[in-house]
Amino acid sequence: MTAATDLFNRKGYAATSVREIVEAAGVTKPVLYYHFGNKEGLYLALFQESFAALLGLLSDVRRRAGTVRERIAYLCDQVYTFHAEHLPLVRVMYSIYYGPPQGAPAFDFDATHHAFQAQTAEILEEGIRKGELKPMPVEQAMWAVMGALNIAMEVDLCHPEQSLGREGLARLLDTILDGLAAPRPADERVPSPRKRSNLKVTKGVRR
Repeated sequence: MTAATDLFNRKGYAATSVREIVEAAGVTKPVLYYHFGNKEGLYLALFQESFAALLGLLSDVRRRAGTVRERIAYLCDQVYTFHAEHLPLVRVMYSIYYGPPQGAPAFDFDATHHAFQAQTAEILEEGIRKGELKPMPVEQAMWAVMGALNIAMEVDLCHPEQSLGREGLARLLDTILDGLAAPRPADERVPSPRKRSNLKVTKGVRR
């Protein structure tokens, strides 16, 4: 599977032969046929395994405790990390999803994308309902979060020299979630560092 991913990434699905795959993997054709049936079966197995892992991440987040902000940050971090660790396979997916199909068998890439959308929207809707986030159309908040994640992932694909990394993505999400956060009551607000530095204490009384 690793050999096939590397070849599909470098040469494209259509241009890669079974002979090249088994030679790169150090096995014989009967081994590939036994486990996957043919090249099409191997291709489908690659994405079925990877997308099952992504759906597992979504299930983990659904059960995870914490604030909405913490859960959104965790979800995006986990998806970004998975993406970064599987860049060759992601490139194969992008080349087939956005480009010519190359004769590859049909695979429902959208199903996992829609599941991620739904999970993100569910968490954000919970935050709005509990007052952690300001009232707003959930779909707009969902696209803002997904936009940050997609930018971080696509920069890695197209301009790795400008990679945001996990920390850069976290800062980007902080900016977005700060904008989505519900305003705190006046009596709960913490003065900014500059305002705190200007406070004076005279005879035990803060002014």
